Amino acid sequence: MLFNSLDFGIFLPIVFLLYWYVTDKNLRWQNFLIVGASYVFYGWWDYRFLSLILFSTVVDYLVGKRLQEVDKKLSRKLLLWTSILVNLGFLGFFKYYNFFLDNFIAAFSFFGHPIEGNSLNVILPVGISFYTFQTLSYTIDVYKRKLEPTKDFIAFAAFVSFFPQLVAGPIERATHLLPQFYRKRTFEYAKAVDGMRQILWGLFKKVVIADNCAEFANLIFNNSAEMSGSALVLGAIFFTFQIYGDFSGYSDIAIGTARLFGFDLMRNFAFPYFSRDIAEFWRRWHISLSTWFRDYLYIPLGGSRGGTGMKIRNTFIIFIVSGFWHGANWTFIVWGALNAVYFLPLLLTKRNRQNVEIVALGRRWPTIKEFGAIMLTFSLTVLAWIFFRAENLTHAFEYISGIFSGSLFSVPEFTGLRNAARTLLFILIFIVIEWIGRNEQYAIASFGATWKRPWRRAFYYAIIAAIIWVGGSEQEFIYFQF
Repeated sequence: MLFNSLDFGIFLPIVFLLYWYVTDKNLRWQNFLIVGASYVFYGWWDYRFLSLILFSTVVDYLVGKRLQEVDKKLSRKLLLWTSILVNLGFLGFFKYYNFFLDNFIAAFSFFGHPIEGNSLNVILPVGISFYTFQTLSYTIDVYKRKLEPTKDFIAFAAFVSFFPQLVAGPIERATHLLPQFYRKRTFEYAKAVDGMRQILWGLFKKVVIADNCAEFANLIFNNSAEMSGSALVLGAIFFTFQIYGDFSGYSDIAIGTARLFGFDLMRNFAFPYFSRDIAEFWRRWHISLSTWFRDYLYIPLGGSRGGTGMKIRNTFIIFIVSGFWHGANWTFIVWGALNAVYFLPLLLTKRNRQNVEIVALGRRWPTIKEFGAIMLTFSLTVLAWIFFRAENLTHAFEYISGIFSGSLFSVPEFTGLRNAARTLLFILIFIVIEWIGRNEQYAIASFGATWKRPWRRAFYYAIIAAIIWVGGSEQEFIYFQF
């Protein structure tokens, strides 16, 4: 079920009314309703894969309970690895089986020993990478004694399957979200209004920015051999805003929807395209995944505490694993490695935390130096996104070589150029609004707060009108494939 679909437009009000008015504010019934609604939400795509979520839920619930009962180090490790192997085993099979098989066959063929293997027509369950990491956070934190295991199976099932963020995050930590299912929740009008405002902005990002950008990004990437260098640059820029509008838009809708039900989800994006270096970019992009890898992989490996060799090793591990998490393709691995190359000079010179606060804090405009740093970081990010979007490595390198051809400074020509120009105008408006609201949790959190009510309402109506009349053709969220 897509957030930007009519189905969800009907589903959400029904669940909202049942949640606040029929369950009579009974905590257990509210949690039970969330589980049922979440399973309907996920099963709308393919009900067969509900068994995977249920199995992971049962395994991690039982492992958590058992971890509380045993003190033996070996027994606790065996329980932890049971959870890890079950969860990553499912993820590995559905997401990476054919990738490893194809590369295994290719390696033997390269050395003159061709072998045969049967690929499987495996359907990737939507959101498996997200809920797998969410359940793992619970088991790992219980193992480390950072969290008391729950005795409430319904609350735990609701935590694992919570429909606003089930299929594309934010990837919540058990220490943050699970306790919220134990506490009594009461309806707060101001909180609900704020949630609706964030949903509105998320829909604008998705429908107006991402879906329109997708049309031209797909056109240019799919026909890149025929495009001029200038058109290829536009294609990369369109994809850059497509993936940001698409994924951060999803996060805004998820966070806003959760707020309607009295929950606070963690922030997932903090205006990453205003970053002044790659380290800052990764503190602001997909925050829930970046911090998950930091806490559960990077720090256990030694983080940046060791010598230069260890720092380099750990940096490449964290970025390459992050790339591989996104998909079973060498393009994602190279994308991750390229970001590691970007990041290493900052880490080795201890400048990776020089830009922690938002740019131009307390000022209207950035300095020339800040603006230059933003543009350099943005350009490096656009280059990396080419690998993320390309069909394969050959396509990526051909695309980049096409950019640096003699036609780079020519006038771009492709079908729908006028509509592309309109989309660029909306991107510009979008950037301006994001810049003005960069100190908030999301761009329009307090946008126009000092305006008179008619002007403020006119602004919201303008967003709604843009969603209805300017929105591109309905596209699935990009991160559904991960």
